[in-house]
This record gives sequence, C-alpha cells and structure tokens, in this order.
Amino acid sequence: MNQDFLKYQAQTTPYPLGINIFYALGSYIYSCDNKKYLDFVAGVSAVSLGHQNKRVNDAIKNQLDKYSHVMVYGEYAQSPAVEYCKLLASLLPPQLNKVYLVNSGTEACEGALKLVRRVTGRSQLISCHNAYHGNTMGSMSVMGFEERKQVFRPLIPDVDFITFNNEADIEKITTKTAGIILESIQGGAGFIQPEADFLAKIKKRCEEVGALLIIDEIQPGFGRTGKLFGFENYNVVPDVIIIGKGMAGGMPVGAFVAKEEYMDLLSDNPKLGHITTFGGHPVIAAACLATLQEIVETDLIPQTLEKEKLFRQLLVHPLIQEVRGIGLMLAAMTSSPEITNQVIFKCQDKGLILFWLLFEGNAIRITPPLTISMDEIREGCAIILEAMDEIVSGLKFKV
Repeated sequence: MNQDFLKYQAQTTPYPLGINIFYALGSYIYSCDNKKYLDFVAGVSAVSLGHQNKRVNDAIKNQLDKYSHVMVYGEYAQSPAVEYCKLLASLLPPQLNKVYLVNSGTEACEGALKLVRRVTGRSQLISCHNAYHGNTMGSMSVMGFEERKQVFRPLIPDVDFITFNNEADIEKITTKTAGIILESIQGGAGFIQPEADFLAKIKKRCEEVGALLIIDEIQPGFGRTGKLFGFENYNVVPDVIIIGKGMAGGMPVGAFVAKEEYMDLLSDNPKLGHITTFGGHPVIAAACLATLQEIVETDLIPQTLEKEKLFRQLLVHPLIQEVRGIGLMLAAMTSSPEITNQVIFKCQDKGLILFWLLFEGNAIRITPPLTISMDEIREGCAIILEAMDEIVSGLKFKV
C-alpha cells in the first residue's frame, strides 16, 4: 500500500512516516502488520476524544440516517448546526455570540481576516513572526515564516509582523490597522505562552486605535489547556476567535466567531460576503455538538492539568532541556533537531507516536487525546525515556 500511497496521493514531505493504518481505538492506532501504537499526537491535536469515541460516532451515524448535505451554508435551518452554535455561544463571553461554520482552520482564518477588513474599512493586517494560521493564500500571508511562503509570493498585501511577547512592538498597531491575529499559544514556534499580560496589552492597544484582535484557538481550543479556550488563561477577550482541529473529535471543520453586529456585515453590502458550500455540514455539525457536549459535561478539562503534572513529573532526562506548554499541549525540548528526530523515530519503532512542530526543530510534540489515561501517560513516557537512554548510550559509545 505504501507504494500506491506515494504514487497516487500527493505528499507534504519527501519522507512521510508511512504507517499503514488498519484501525484505531481509544488512545491507540493499529497498523496493517498488527503493530500497536500509543498515540501521543491525536492527529495533531484534532482527535480530542480519542479514536472511535462512542458519543461522536453515534451522533454521526444518527445524523446520516436523517439527512446529509441539503443546501449551501446559511440558507436552511439545520438542527445539528443550530444546536451547536447555540451551545458554543453560551460557553463564550457575551460579545462572542455568532458563529460562522466552515470546513477547516485555515478557512476560518480567511473568514476572520475578511471580517476585520469589512468591519474597520482598513486594510493593514498584523501577525507575529513564527506564527502559523493555515496554508491557504490569506492564511499564508499572515504566516510568520518566510521560508515556507517565499516561493508562493505575491501574497495578499499590507501585512506586517511583530514579535510575540515583545511589548515595544505593540506600538506598531495604529489607526491604519484593521486587525492583528495572534495564537493564544504560539504552536509552530514551540508552544510559547504569552507573558506579562501580552495579549491583554494587545487588546488595549486595539481598543485605543479601533483595530480588532483575532485570537487563533485552532490548536489550544476545546479543553487542551485546562480551559475551554486558551485565551481564558490570559485575561483577555478577543474580538474574533478562529477554531478548528479538536472541534469535532477528528472530523474536518472550522469556524470563526464574533459579535452579531460584526458577523451580520458578511450578509449584505455585498451579499454573500463569505460563502461556503459544505460549511455547517449536518453530519460534521452533529460530531461538533457531541464533542463539545462530552468535553463540557465531563471532567476532561480540569483533568488536562492533572495530566500535565504527570507528564512533567515523568519527563525528566538529560536530553530534555525543558517541557513547554500547558495542559495537553506540550513540547519536550531537546538541544538539537538531530536528537529530536532520533527520539521520534525510535519511539515510533517502539510503538509510540510523537511528532514535530512546524518551525521549532528542537521540539517533540506531545498532544495526546484529552481522554488519555494516567497509565497510558506512564506507558508512553517510559518509552520516551528508554529511547533517550539509548541515544545517550550511543553518543557515549561514539565519544
């Protein structure tokens, strides 16, 4: 199957990991050659409730028995989407009360960028160096990593960049700025948290000059940080949030959320200011609703912080310089990309799935399902330490 995979399916890198997937259940993925892998990545933070979650699967199956796609987004009232948006709005600050459902995180970013320009009548967008908000043309324009976007230029104009956590850069937000987009925790850059009320200071500056603050919750959102959304950890309420990944328990979806007054501008002058055929798809919306209900009706959110404590307690090794992040959005930092690569590949051989971050080569991504058990955390961390011990032994032997 790997030969056909490489021949017929377009790739993102020259050397994909290439596990032949047979099935997945809970915190484990099983390959076609009967090998079992403990999943510490969760589809890059997307499979929030583990593989084959019963509540999500039942919601999908029940909706399939009623109807699937019936009309483009925004024309018909369909109960899965309506119920989901109503529940989500009830869990957010009052000014974040209207939801636009789309198909992915990057489409949510595109919609949010259009929205802040529409609301303010301005064109300048500001993002951060080493930011990642998606890979379509607008999202790529606010990606703060030139190496990944230079061959696709020209991108959308009037985009500028600041440095995350650099207070001096806040003055770059002016009366020309339509909006600034920030991750509540910088993901691809290495799971970097805001410091010294950085997000709140950005919001204050936006209010002073009439700009809007977009917070990207695509990775931190839906309970991964010990709050439903990452921004709740940092004393700020954004004007717009964008969401995706863990939103539907592994199904493809995204959304952007703002106050009604802003969102209604997309429906007139011009009409169809943002449109999508499959956004709000009833089967996907049913999965979103079941996922959100499961997250908020259980103790999964506070448990992320208890699980973080266990990870930090266990992941002590000479090759680990620090563990960054919060909750179940963690990165074990080594001293070099070479060591990180060795750990990830050795752990895969031993039955543990780890992964990389986009721009920080020293980071080992640890973003398991929220449902992972304490025993599974112990099992996976033991594999990481075993792999690191082997690397240290190999280094000593070479010396």
